[in-house]
Order: sequence, then structure tokens, then C-alpha cells
Amino acid sequence: MKFKTIEWKGDSVRILDQRKLPGTIRYLDCRDAPSVATAIKEMAIRGAPAIGVAAAMGISLAAKRLRTDHPSIFKQKIEKVCHQMEQTRPTAVNLFWAIGRMRKILTETSLQDVSLLKTRLEKEALAIFREDLEVNQNIGEHGKIFIQHGNRVLTHCNAGALATAGYGTALGVIRAAWAEGKRFHVYVDETRPLLQGARLTAWELVQEKIPCTVITDSMAGLLMKEGKINLVLVGADRIARNGDTANKIGTYSLAILANYHHLPFYVAAPLSTIDFSLPSGKEIPIEERAPQEVTHLQGKRITPSGIQTYNPAFDVTPSSLIEAMITEKGIIRKPFIQNLKKTLRT
Repeated sequence: MKFKTIEWKGDSVRILDQRKLPGTIRYLDCRDAPSVATAIKEMAIRGAPAIGVAAAMGISLAAKRLRTDHPSIFKQKIEKVCHQMEQTRPTAVNLFWAIGRMRKILTETSLQDVSLLKTRLEKEALAIFREDLEVNQNIGEHGKIFIQHGNRVLTHCNAGALATAGYGTALGVIRAAWAEGKRFHVYVDETRPLLQGARLTAWELVQEKIPCTVITDSMAGLLMKEGKINLVLVGADRIARNGDTANKIGTYSLAILANYHHLPFYVAAPLSTIDFSLPSGKEIPIEERAPQEVTHLQGKRITPSGIQTYNPAFDVTPSSLIEAMITEKGIIRKPFIQNLKKTLRT
């Protein structure tokens, strides 16, 4: 890959501003935790694994900038930063998982030296980054068996290197299959209202020279009916313990269409995306975003003034519509409620 989604620079966090893609490649140099939180909230960086990495780096950055030798004061201040990061995006569980790992450093009673705490927080943030890269590559290796030479793959939103520390989850599977020598075609849902498919996934595939076609979200059913799709492959932002999966809005519709047309629907996600505290998708919090994302396009109004909008960022696909989940530890099949637990224990 010729780009980096996020980098730790020691005194700053460098983030590729995804709001500007594909037209402009611009990097944000975030020098404090609030600027990292803003980048997450305003979707300069997005994708569940990527925002987890960004939050961890933002917490480490706050720790490095904090001037106090008192461990109790230090921990109180960093706890506030952790809380600030939690307020950015409510649906993606990887965010809370990464913050939880950083919090664990603060709660270790043996760590009472501020300089040591700072070092440990930085090491943990970098470990989260490196682990995500490795996890994504493993997901790709496990999932590539589902893509055959000559297939036509439909994907939704962006679950690529831009949504992770690098390589990608659903797009990581596509990358791994392509690297193995399989030749196929990818159909990319545009993914309204922010066009992550048309702007980001298509851009990544063009960079990798993987053949792709952008379609509007409403075209997917027709392509399936015409026999132009062999499988659907998506990422995830949170998976309940029964396998219900939250992903970008429009995913649920694709799963219903795939089921009707007898096409396999696969979810590619790290195990950190599974939230065992939630029994089903009914309990997954769904972020609702600003009306302007629907009423405006590139700053220009496309709807009548005063119109009401509804803009949930995610929907939940029932586990009954999912053929299998692709994780870093292998393929998980039904019954998900038993097999997710079993995989996590191994």
C-alpha cells in the first residue's frame, strides 16, 4: 500500500484525512488528545479498528503532554481523556475495547511512577496498532478460500486499510485472494450518505489494481437477480454474542437481498469486535449523525429547506442471514452463540 491510515510520530498522531479522499491526499498532524477525538468524531478517520487505534494513540499523546509527577493526578487526568474518547462514536466496540486496554495500564497498582506510566501507555498504544495489522492479515488468509477465480464480489462501505491500522478486514480478504493469484471483480456499493464505498473502497482497489465497479446502493438487488454477484463480503462495527452484526447503514438490506437470491453473506471482523456483554443486536447502540450528511452533498443542499431527516449511521443484520464470520482465528459458522465463545477461548 502506498498510504498510511495512521502513524505514531512520537509527539503527534498523523492521520490520513479520509474526508478529502479521493481527490486530495491530506494528512492531519494531531498534537493533542482533543484533536484526535475531533478527527474520530468528524470522521477524518473512521472504521471500527482504526478509531480504536486512534483513541489509544490519543490517550498516549495526552499522557506524554501531561506535566505532573503525582500518579493520582496523572491517572485522574488520563481517565478524563479516556472518557472524552468514549464520547466520539458510540457503536464501534473496538473503540471501547482499545480504551479498556489503556485503562488497564492506569489501574495496575504496581505502576506508581508517572514516567513509567507514560512509557507503558505508549507501548500499549503501539501494541494495539501492530496487533491490528497482524489480525487483519490473518483474517485475509482465512477468508480468501471464499473467493474463487472468476467470482464477482459485492462489498459495502469501507472495510479496508483505511478502516484499520492497515490491510483491512473485508478488503483484507479481497487483497489476500488477489495476492494468491485469483482473478475476480469487485462491485462496490457507493454507501450513502457519505459515499465511503465510492470514495474510499474504490480508491483502495484502484491503488491495488484490483478490477472494480461502483454501483449505487439501490442497484445491488438487480445485479443479484441478473446473476452478476457470487457473494457478499462486509466488515462489522459490533457483533453481539448471538452473532447479530452492526455495520454501516444499508448492510441489513444487502443481507436480505443475498438471502432471497441464495447468495452467501460473509462478515469479516476481528474478535475484538464481538461484544459478549450484549445478548443480541437489539442492545447495540446505533449512532445517529447530523442531518446535513443527508440534506447536503459536498456542501450543497440537495433537499428542500426545512425537510426532516433520519440518519442512523448503522443497522443490525440478524445472525440468521449471515453464512459465516471470518476472524483472525479462523472461520466461525452457526450456531454463532456457541462457536463465538469457543473461538474466543482457544
